[in-house]
Order: sequence, then C-alpha cells, then structure tokens
Amino acid sequence: MFTRNPRFLRLLPLASVLLAACSINKPMGPGKSPDSPQWQQHQQAVSQITHYQTRGAFAYISDRQKVYARFNWQQTAPDRYRLLLTNPLGSTELQLDVQGKVVQLIDNKGKRYVSDDAEKMISQLTGMDIPLNDLRQWMVGLPGDASDYTLDDKYQLKTVDYSRNGQQWKVVFNSYDNKQNPALPSNLELTQDGQRIKLRMDSWTLK
Repeated sequence: MFTRNPRFLRLLPLASVLLAACSINKPMGPGKSPDSPQWQQHQQAVSQITHYQTRGAFAYISDRQKVYARFNWQQTAPDRYRLLLTNPLGSTELQLDVQGKVVQLIDNKGKRYVSDDAEKMISQLTGMDIPLNDLRQWMVGLPGDASDYTLDDKYQLKTVDYSRNGQQWKVVFNSYDNKQNPALPSNLELTQDGQRIKLRMDSWTLK
C-alpha cells in the first residue's frame, strides 16, 4: 500500500507556466466524419510515430489541489515512456518510468516506488487522477479506445468523450502544431467532474 507523499504538492504556481486555453469550438463542417479519407490518412500517419519527445507546461486543478509544473515526456517504444515533472526552479519533483507492466517512480527525495499500475501509483502518491494510458493517445491526437469524437476543419481531433472506470472524460484539443508532419496537438484540456488537466506542448521531437 502506497502512502500519499505531501512533498509532491510543493509544485508552486508560476506565471510563466500558466496555460492559456481557448475554448471556442467551430461548428463541424460537412464531411468531417471519422470515415473521411483525410482523417484516416492523418490517423495512420500519427499511429506510425512510436519514438518522440515533447516538453511543455502541465496543470492539474481540482477542488483539493492545484499543481503547476513543467513536463518532459519521452516515448521510446509503444509500451515504454518516461515522464518528468519539474518545479519552477527546475528541480525534478517526479520521475515516472514505465516499461510494460513495470512501473517505477522516483520522488524529489530520491525515494523509489515500484508498481504494475502507473495510474494507481500516481493517484495514491500525489492525489492526482491522471488517465495516463489514454493520455498517451490523446497527447498525439489519437482517440485511443474512444468512439465518441469530433474532427475540426483540418480533419484533426477536436473533442473526445470517453467513459472509463465509471468516469466520464472530455478532451478538447485547442490547437495544433501544424509545422509538424503530421500535425500534433500543442494545447489540450481534459475535464472530469471537478478536475481539469491542461497540457501545453511547447516542442515536439520525432525520431
């Protein structure tokens, strides 16, 4: 049994990492359906990306706490990734390494925790409910297991509605980095009841 570690809550708000989220949704134009060949082509191109790194700003907001941090996500295989959260001073607050069912977390004091469930371990140690398994897909603009989603006028994901473990998640894709090929999200927001997760991807590195 993991015990909640209050040191993870030391991440302090900082103006430079405040996330600007645009909630304006344009009406879905004709032909922007999941059966559109443009969407199928985009989805296939994104699915072929298995090695990447993205950096940016992270915010978790709920009735219980507010956490602001910088994040660094490194995906080195379909089932292997590393997530770093750093505080405004640049010190690592959390390092999560996942390889299949082997999960290791190192806190800001160097203490190691091992589990087979990344989501459960994060929740127990930090109090943050983060749908990591689905977030890996949403972060690159794929719906994952969700079947209820809409597309924007460029045949990219605009919204996703997904029910999991009795929770109803809504994902809004506010903007994309169209300099990437294929285009990848640059700003997205997840909501579930009284909690929100905001991600702003400042850079993408594809390998």
